[in-house]
Amino acid sequence: MAAPGATSGHRAEAVLDRDGLDGLVRVLRLLGRTVIGPTLRDGAIVLDELDSAEALPYGWGVELEAGRYRTRRREDGAAFAHSAGPQSWKPFLHPERIRQWTADRRSDGRLSVHEESPESVSYAFLGVRPCDLRAIQILDRVMAGGRYRDPAYLSRRTGAFLIAAECTEPGATCFCVSMGSGPAADTGYDLALTEVVDGDGHRFLCRSGSEEGDAVLAKLPHRSADAATSSAAARAVGSAAEHMGRSMPPVDLRALMRDSLDAQRWDDVASRCLSCGNCTMVCPTCFCTTTEDVTDLTGDHAERWRRWDSCYDLDFSLLHGGPVRATPHSRYRQWLTHKLGTWHDQFDSSGCVGCGRCIVWCPTGIDLTEEARALHQETGAGGTAQ
Repeated sequence: MAAPGATSGHRAEAVLDRDGLDGLVRVLRLLGRTVIGPTLRDGAIVLDELDSAEALPYGWGVELEAGRYRTRRREDGAAFAHSAGPQSWKPFLHPERIRQWTADRRSDGRLSVHEESPESVSYAFLGVRPCDLRAIQILDRVMAGGRYRDPAYLSRRTGAFLIAAECTEPGATCFCVSMGSGPAADTGYDLALTEVVDGDGHRFLCRSGSEEGDAVLAKLPHRSADAATSSAAARAVGSAAEHMGRSMPPVDLRALMRDSLDAQRWDDVASRCLSCGNCTMVCPTCFCTTTEDVTDLTGDHAERWRRWDSCYDLDFSLLHGGPVRATPHSRYRQWLTHKLGTWHDQFDSSGCVGCGRCIVWCPTGIDLTEEARALHQETGAGGTAQ
């Protein structure tokens, strides 16, 4: 695997066709890996276990806008020409619910407590967008890079084989260029694919980024990379960078968040925000959790579960005197200023990768790029980004 925090360099390069892509899934499954990738289901492109590459969403794209997501047919048969869907890879590495321990009352009245061991799984993620690749690196820093490491996350992340799919057609809500996280994949992958569909056929430029990537690539039916395919791939990724659907204002976002805490714009966005937490649920880097204790009807069996939580939940900041953030104004401001600002103080990076999911899946279509621009226009804070 490309180890958490490691930098992937250019190692080997080849061209795969659809048979080669199917061979990739087959080889990974033979190696005992659970292959997860995009597939079409229930009117959306979702992430699920793949038995073969034929389950990929060939010929399907998406139409995105604030508060709107639709799939659409494509004529070119491309497999990865769709933008970020409703899921990121976070649920596979940091599941929504994890049981931490169980307790049973024995016949003598004493308690027997059993701690849950982290699930052992060997993942291969096929089709990881560069923005999501960056999100995984951010989660690595949060969940595995500090003093307190999450064993449940480590059990899923360690050994995971990451296959990036560079973006060649950004969605209307994508802004990865603004966040420095795409559309090209530069670090953290084992293999990286760039899909090319032109007069010379349908193919995938594949380059490795790790020793394990080298070994897997060598087992696949492939041909040597040619100049025409390499040039076409570079043009497609370059064109995607020039056609982002959204962009952040070119200012110091960390300073903007710090210096606009009293802006009137927070009242405006609070009047539209439902405090539903959708943005935190679909965000590939939000990681907050709470604990939940449950018992059976007899009271003789109890369990403790860890589950996702959201800073939009009224009880998220509940103390003995009530919630610290009692209004949508305060909760939205907390989320955005943390994501774009104080995340730097905690984890030395932004918490946003520009995937645009929070825009698409907000029921009222709140757009954080628009909010950041409005805050800058109101306060003049942030200056010019260096």
